[in-house]
Amino acid sequence: MPIWSEILTELQQTPRAQGGVVDFDGVRRKYLQKLYEHTGRNVILYASGWLQKSQIFQISSEDALISDEDIHAFMEVSNGLQGPNLDLILHSPGGSAEAAEALVSYLRSRFSHVRIIVPQLAMSAAAMMTCSAEEVVLGKHSFLGPTDPQIPLATNAGLTFVPAQTVLDQFEKAKKECVDSAKLPAWLPMLDQFGPSLLVRCETALKLSKELVKTWLENYMFKGDNDGEMKADKVASWLANHQHFKSHNRHIPRIELRRQQLKIENLEDDAMLQDLSLSVFHAAVHTFTGTPTVKIVENHTGRAFIKNILIPASPPPPQ
Repeated sequence: MPIWSEILTELQQTPRAQGGVVDFDGVRRKYLQKLYEHTGRNVILYASGWLQKSQIFQISSEDALISDEDIHAFMEVSNGLQGPNLDLILHSPGGSAEAAEALVSYLRSRFSHVRIIVPQLAMSAAAMMTCSAEEVVLGKHSFLGPTDPQIPLATNAGLTFVPAQTVLDQFEKAKKECVDSAKLPAWLPMLDQFGPSLLVRCETALKLSKELVKTWLENYMFKGDNDGEMKADKVASWLANHQHFKSHNRHIPRIELRRQQLKIENLEDDAMLQDLSLSVFHAAVHTFTGTPTVKIVENHTGRAFIKNILIPASPPPPQ
């Protein structure tokens, strides 16, 4: 299996690299094509470089996250693809649940069987998207994340994202404690941050997350199962349960996902699939590290929608 360092060596030895320009696109597309030849299934890579470009969240997180702009990307890379089957290589921190819903709707209108391969992480709304596949392929090193929604909250320290469930829990705790008027002064600064619609927004966001995951599981992964509706409801509630996971960034391994009856395949069971999909992923990671690219949506024919962003240099220290 070409590991991270071996893909780096290959990149450094490409003909273009001899002229000072590394052929990131050429190496990545070579492995996408080889993966298609191995499986006979259409292949789309959707990868974000948020781990390599953490500075981007100080500028515009929309560039790294799942957003409505991605519809244009998927329209571009789906154009000309034939056949009912799709392998989606997915690596993303998540983003908008509404945008994820639109992406799933579009992909499912184009492909009747979707397999999602997670080479490392599919978090939040990306984890929700995995529930729209007939099967999910994970390696020992691959993880999904909880799907509990995060709500933007304006605080004295600036805009921050908080789990919707914690806002609801905090409000319930405040109602109980504020019966004692002596505790009210301690609670007022926190309660002042609650706008008139915040609680309803939190409740609605939680319902949306659960409903989308439940619907997708019923329609795809658990379709035809006698107890599909019951399993889908259980999984949707479990994934969105912040009180269970305690952190939106928890990494859920495949053994735990299988305990919840999700249909998870081992990436290692097909050695060639593992080699090629991880080679695609490593090539994408090197692209994020060595270029201004922050998001890649690309198919096995070379059609791509690539998002670049320039990170401003830090100002020089004062003299």
